[in-house]
Amino acid sequence: MVAAVGGQDSLTTISLYVGDLHPEVNETTLYDNFNTVGPVASIKVCRDMETRKSLGYAYVNYHTVQDAEKAMELLNFTEINGRPCRIMWSQRDPSLRRNNALNLVVRNLDPSVDSKALYDAFKRFGPIASCKVRRDAEGRSCGYGFVQFESLPVADEAMQRMNNTELNGKKISVVKFQRSSERQSGKQLYFTNVYTRDFFDSWTKDIFEKIFSRFGPVNSVYRAQDSKNRPYACVNFVQSEHAKAAISALHGAQFTEI
Repeated sequence: MVAAVGGQDSLTTISLYVGDLHPEVNETTLYDNFNTVGPVASIKVCRDMETRKSLGYAYVNYHTVQDAEKAMELLNFTEINGRPCRIMWSQRDPSLRRNNALNLVVRNLDPSVDSKALYDAFKRFGPIASCKVRRDAEGRSCGYGFVQFESLPVADEAMQRMNNTELNGKKISVVKFQRSSERQSGKQLYFTNVYTRDFFDSWTKDIFEKIFSRFGPVNSVYRAQDSKNRPYACVNFVQSEHAKAAISALHGAQFTEI
């Protein structure tokens, strides 16, 4: 099935973007899931033009706004082929998609907070256009996420009321999203995660914490391997300035085995 593409508002309002899809999800799989809430008009899984492999997202079109709203309510964050999908209204207007004032960055998230938990925490303020917790190549939370609202007053209220509150036992930071070019043109970059490689195999989480906590309180440490089986570690600090200090002092430093 191929989705209709057009510029009419009536088509745009009943078109849903479905993201974070498993590579093997196809039109038939989506039809079986989305047709349960109402008659589906058309579906298109977006694919690479050369390899024809799925790009991980699709468009599902309904005949009525009511059916599309029902799908958003019942199917958002449900699993398809073992992976939670993320649904939002299709927005073909680039100026609205890129409106940073509507987009919030939520930092210092507990690893237990997934996209649905983040959505549930913010939905009381008003309609959410998109919500996602960023994850690494192994599927682990990176400790931050994005919540984009449909209106500026709602986004502002959510930021003011949720900043410095606790979510799953950790105090979160909520700020307006800024592109890297905007941050570099007047404000310093904010980050709390420090990634490191080329360490001794014997180094445990306790050793990493002992080394890095000299620069400030450490939230968490984990060791893992990337997709090429190369070991790395991630140290999450409470404050960004402590993470920067650690990088400044330890980048390129030589260690003996502890």
